[in-house]
Amino acid sequence: MHRSTYFPVLVMALTGFPTHAPHSIAGMYHRDQQVTVTGAIGEFRFVQPHPFIVLVADTGKTEPQRWHLELDNHRELVQVGVTKDTFRSGDEVIVTGDPARDGKERLYIRRLHRPVDGLRYDAPGFHPSISTVP
Repeated sequence: MHRSTYFPVLVMALTGFPTHAPHSIAGMYHRDQQVTVTGAIGEFRFVQPHPFIVLVADTGKTEPQRWHLELDNHRELVQVGVTKDTFRSGDEVIVTGDPARDGKERLYIRRLHRPVDGLRYDAPGFHPSISTVP
C-alpha cells in the first residue's frame, strides 16, 4: 500500500473521526417521492460539498415557509457551468425534488426552473445539467 493511503486511516485511528464525512443522499431524502415548491430564492450558498438554496415559499399562510434545497456536489456544478452568481436572491423559481425523510422543509433538487429567463437545472441521476428552455 502506498504511503499516502495510510494517512486517512491514521487520522481516523488517532481522532476517531473520518477524514471526510459525505452524507448519504438516499439516507436523507425519499428518492421514490417528489415534491414541487414555488417561491423566491432567499439565499444561494455555493459551498462544498453540496451547494444549497434557501427558498421562501408563499403558501398563503401568515408566515412563508423556508425550504432548504440541496444541489449536487460543488465539483459537478462547476463542470456544468454553475457559478456563485447563477442563482440570485429574489429569483422566482419552481423546484421539484426528493423530500427529506425527517419531514422538514428540505428537498434534494431534481429540477429547478426559473421562468423569467428559462434557466433550467436538471439532476435526474448522477450528472446534473443546466440549460435554457423557451
